[in-house]
Amino acid sequence: MTLVTGLDRDAVARTTDALAMAGTTLVHHDLSSLPSGRVLRTTRTIDLDGVEHTDIREISLEHGCVSCTLRIDLLPLLRRLHQRSTVERIVLQLDPLIEPEALCWAIEHVVCSDMPGFVDAPAGYDVAVDATIACVSEMEWLDAASGDVTLGEAGLVEWSAELDSAVADDDRTLAQVAVGQVAFADALVLAGADPAFRDAWSSARLMEVLRRLAPGAPIVMELPQRPIRPGILIQLLRAIGPTARRGAVFGPHDPLLRGTPPLTTECGVSMAVFESDRPFHPTRLHDALDHLLDGVICSRGRLWLATRFDDVFWLESAGGALRVEEAGQWLAAMSADERSDVEETRLAMAALRWDETFGDRHNALTILAHRADVTEIVEALHAATLTDVEMAEGPDAWREYDDPFGTRHEDPCADSTHPGSGLLSITDGLDTDQQRNDSEKGDLP
Repeated sequence: MTLVTGLDRDAVARTTDALAMAGTTLVHHDLSSLPSGRVLRTTRTIDLDGVEHTDIREISLEHGCVSCTLRIDLLPLLRRLHQRSTVERIVLQLDPLIEPEALCWAIEHVVCSDMPGFVDAPAGYDVAVDATIACVSEMEWLDAASGDVTLGEAGLVEWSAELDSAVADDDRTLAQVAVGQVAFADALVLAGADPAFRDAWSSARLMEVLRRLAPGAPIVMELPQRPIRPGILIQLLRAIGPTARRGAVFGPHDPLLRGTPPLTTECGVSMAVFESDRPFHPTRLHDALDHLLDGVICSRGRLWLATRFDDVFWLESAGGALRVEEAGQWLAAMSADERSDVEETRLAMAALRWDETFGDRHNALTILAHRADVTEIVEALHAATLTDVEMAEGPDAWREYDDPFGTRHEDPCADSTHPGSGLLSITDGLDTDQQRNDSEKGDLP
């Protein structure tokens, strides 16, 4: 199964159309009327003789939200399509409101039950994602990925007074969605501008951002005079490397760097890795976070707060919005029984940096910037860790420090000096312990 995603609806539609080959079924859920509890689903099946059959139907939902769309209609549909002998490949044309990482999590974890003729199981029991293609607008993507405009402000989310809709509470930003689509992609289709209107510097800077955000992903550019074609897409899919994600969802304790992104500065675009074996002073970290909200495409990583000695915190930012939330406990704070349930990869990574006093506790962040000096950002983060004097005070004294974070924090906040106002949603695309618990109950992330 192939996923096609992107903010540019036209580019996503063209790419999906180019995958319309014999034996393929293409599915698209139009969520533009989602707040009213209605979703328009289009299913196009090209039989083995190359004849296309189209089915368009309206899906009514009790609650107008993305989760209902997936649970009630899309996931069961995938299982049914798998049973059809004429369907050799499924292509999903994703609405911008459906983030590919969250969808892949749902495919693997959300149980489809009460389906006659089917065992109760996730859709992943029958289907698997072999590629995610992200479509990127050359002229618009970078502005979307670096701003703080919410989906509602961009017109992608509308509120309905007649329906108690979860969509009304969707405070995701364009940056979160744009960054998430590309970071999760195995291949990219760049919807290029007419060469007569292209700015060479802006285009070069965009390419450097994409090379770092989706390292190793093959890229093909289409032009108004040369739209994407089936042959080109087939070559693009064949160029996907062996280390591609192919639907895999990573958690807070997985490696932060995907592939081997360039760490040099090109066209003002740079990527940095911050690491420290000293905990953050919460107040100083809170002040330092402003550096991640201006001129930065995205940042992500694990935090060790002095006031929360045993707890891992996860930080993730996109454009002008950021969140910090709990992500379980450090291994050093777990019992032997609790560690027995931890993935071997995490245990191995922790063993490489284990400290006799603090165990696996550490800070680690990756930062991708296009209009900011990553050296200054890293210096500001180091300055926010504890000093020698503070380290000597010990954990009992650390717990008494002022802590503006609590269990979850969003920036910009009331105390922030950054002018933006965008917020990220709490769970979209993030494989947290809570999501793992939810999967046992059949809930969506």
